[in-house]
Amino acid sequence: MDFQKAAEQFVELMKEQAARCERMKAQKDFVDYKSKDKIVIGICGGDGIGPFITAEARRVIEVLMKDEIVQGKIELHDIEGLTIENRIAVGKAIPDDVLAELKACDVILKGPTTTPDASAGGVNIESANVAMRRELDLFANMRPVKIPEQGIDWTFFRENTEGGYAIGSKGINFDGFAVDFAVTSDEGTDRIARLGYEFAKNNGKTRVSIVTKANVIKATDGKFLSRAMEIGKEYPGITTDSWYADIMTAKLVDEKRRRDFQVIVLPNLYGDIITDEAAELQGGVGTAGSANIGKRYAMFEAIHGSAPRMVEDGRAQYADPSSIMRAAAMLLRHIGYGERAAKFDEALDICLEEKKYVLTGRSDGATGAQFAEYVIGKLEQLL
Repeated sequence: MDFQKAAEQFVELMKEQAARCERMKAQKDFVDYKSKDKIVIGICGGDGIGPFITAEARRVIEVLMKDEIVQGKIELHDIEGLTIENRIAVGKAIPDDVLAELKACDVILKGPTTTPDASAGGVNIESANVAMRRELDLFANMRPVKIPEQGIDWTFFRENTEGGYAIGSKGINFDGFAVDFAVTSDEGTDRIARLGYEFAKNNGKTRVSIVTKANVIKATDGKFLSRAMEIGKEYPGITTDSWYADIMTAKLVDEKRRRDFQVIVLPNLYGDIITDEAAELQGGVGTAGSANIGKRYAMFEAIHGSAPRMVEDGRAQYADPSSIMRAAAMLLRHIGYGERAAKFDEALDICLEEKKYVLTGRSDGATGAQFAEYVIGKLEQLL
């Protein structure tokens, strides 16, 4: 076993993380969209069912923002090339030309992408989502879950750029065992915690729950918990409590306890797992949108995968665009069009409740295009 080589690799990783922390400290405030003459919205279909569902969300945006598009205040920029085939061909999570296009936008609506792995002789390439969050420093993954009839109104703030995902593709394999790394920084924890508390303060929330496994993962989870609790002291009108990740998964399905939760702040891995559980309670991951927020860029996406089997079976046109539509509404709210975003959500709620068109993912249900027409029709009645 070449321990010296492993030690050298570890030192290089730590230098990378130290440099990243310095970049975080040097960051400016959040972008002010009101001050911009034009906002460029990148529409990136991804792969699998991604291009199919993203196209339907794009149609709704075109209807809602028709005047702004004509006036040149909003530009929709289509970005291709984030397909699994292209990523494998160049051996990168995000091809250089695609990354340059993404960075030329202000906000991005992104369809799901397939992450290749080394199984069955495949190519082991980093997740495009993980790479995009890192490259654009999209440090906060915000996922709302609402079930009014059950008294559920949760907003999750998942740290997006650290934890086990930060350098998860750079682990070390030895003879008989492997080692991966997780990283938690002061700056990274402070900014996600503060975003959660600011959201709570500005939206009339009275409780923020911090989720870790700090009783076992002492260094990284311990730091996340202690730093988040310190931030909480700056918000005296908000109650802070802490939960271990395993018991939190149980309490979210506890009908007596789950109504108590409001804003939940989590490290990367636990946030990934627990927000999928929460979305399933709402009706499935196909019903939930997701915001990935940084100070310069923001990316909005469906939280489900690319479903390549649906494409292989010739069923992609039946894919449910509800999740990416939720994400599109979040995007419009983020750039300052809250009233129209609310109408978008209302139209989507009505269509899902009326069930005039039911999406089953198969030919016995509606197509995504039919559902989009349904939503657009309801929007035109509401506007």
